[in-house]
Amino acid sequence: MDNLTFKYSILLVEGLKIAPQSSQPTFILLLIAYVVILIFNIGIVIQISAEKSLHEPMHILFCHLPINDMMGATALVPLLLRDILTDPSMRYITYVECVFQAFFTHLYGTTSHTILMIGLTIRLSHCRSVIQNHYCDNPSLFKLSCENVVINNVYGLTFTVVLLSSSIGFIALTYLRIAMVCIKSKNKATNSKAIKTCCTHLAVYIILLVCGFTPIILHRFPEYNDSRKLASVMFHVLPPGLNPMIYGLQAKEIRQSIFKIFRNKVNTKNV
Repeated sequence: MDNLTFKYSILLVEGLKIAPQSSQPTFILLLIAYVVILIFNIGIVIQISAEKSLHEPMHILFCHLPINDMMGATALVPLLLRDILTDPSMRYITYVECVFQAFFTHLYGTTSHTILMIGLTIRLSHCRSVIQNHYCDNPSLFKLSCENVVINNVYGLTFTVVLLSSSIGFIALTYLRIAMVCIKSKNKATNSKAIKTCCTHLAVYIILLVCGFTPIILHRFPEYNDSRKLASVMFHVLPPGLNPMIYGLQAKEIRQSIFKIFRNKVNTKNV
């Protein structure tokens, strides 16, 4: 088994199926999205770190969110950009690099069970050398094995159901409580602000939920392979790009601090 385990230390990544004439536009679009993600999220982190008035628990939480978003985007996008401009027959990655990428992509989405999930996968020997995906994730890794992967499938599906149910349940209870408070309150301005904030947050949550669970579900349906790949790219690009605007600029203190910087720069130029 040891010989089988390390038989394929170099793996071939299937990658995205992009027409040659679309490779450069796709590369440029994805590169712009990645740069925007880095600028927005690094800006939020620097702003919270530099402004002493923002050194509060709530804003520290805001600081952790962009760091997590940057980690999720960086785990996928740079290697994907490389592969877009690489011949499909030359998209190689080592098994160790593949495991690390899988670890960080899952750490971005679901922190609590990542180590156990990856541990269940790397215990398996692998008799195949092609990653049937555009990046390395846990399902793609255990598909390399010729052993019985029932444990991996059961654990993955069970955790997905538990995570989905608990997440939707807590969100539903939270918004139900907010709705009840708004109904009882007679302050129209407060109710309007609450509804506006909740709607934007709920929209981002739904986008994250759909983009996150779609590739997990579609892994079980090979005929929707291309749709799964697109959904997983959106999961690592769309929420990290939207979160700084939704969660960062929605926070009054952060928004005022950012506007203050821009006003100071404008005044300095005018002087």
